[in-house]
Amino acid sequence: MIPPLAIKGIKDGLLITLGDGDWPEVAAGLMARLEETPDFFKGAKVILQIGSRVLGAADLGHLRDQLSDREIVLWAVLSDSGTTQTAAQSLGLEIALPQPPELEPTIDPEERGDEAMFVRRTLRSGRAVHHPGHVIVVGDVNAGAEIVAGGDVVVWGKVRGVVHAGANGDENAIICALDLAPTQLRIAGHIAISPERKGQPTPEVARIRDGRIVAEPWGK
Repeated sequence: MIPPLAIKGIKDGLLITLGDGDWPEVAAGLMARLEETPDFFKGAKVILQIGSRVLGAADLGHLRDQLSDREIVLWAVLSDSGTTQTAAQSLGLEIALPQPPELEPTIDPEERGDEAMFVRRTLRSGRAVHHPGHVIVVGDVNAGAEIVAGGDVVVWGKVRGVVHAGANGDENAIICALDLAPTQLRIAGHIAISPERKGQPTPEVARIRDGRIVAEPWGK
């Protein structure tokens, strides 16, 4: 019977976690598991999690050679044992997974926008969102719900409630939605209601043109 082990695909390769047991038996079980589906493992980069086992360079070197014979690269050995970590490093193996880099802002100052509120849910009747900047909703704005924004309003969903963009008087503000059929739209001091729909809904953007609110295909 092959000793238990767990195999998981991660960004850096295949993470193989070995179960309990004597090292010779566990190592032999690992080889047997690899032989079951050789094409799957061929060319893989392996990170081996061996827990607190104490292994020397000879043990790890022999395992690395066995994997190499099967066209598998032993890239890292994760262990709680300092002795095992030293042995792995002497063979040029990693002993920890790399940490993801910290993301640095890369937006050009000319492209930097205003502050926005991100709402990832449907706004149901009775709910209200007021924000001095832009408002982005991933979900619907149901009848009886309200959004009041100092900037633009973008809804990745249906608008059936009341939406007011440019509430501080910004007539350049816009309202976008995948399905725009509001109870009322307001941009700055202008007010509009949704006309009777003809045909299937399409993504639209509402803005002020010639002193009134008009809706146009989104992306036109």
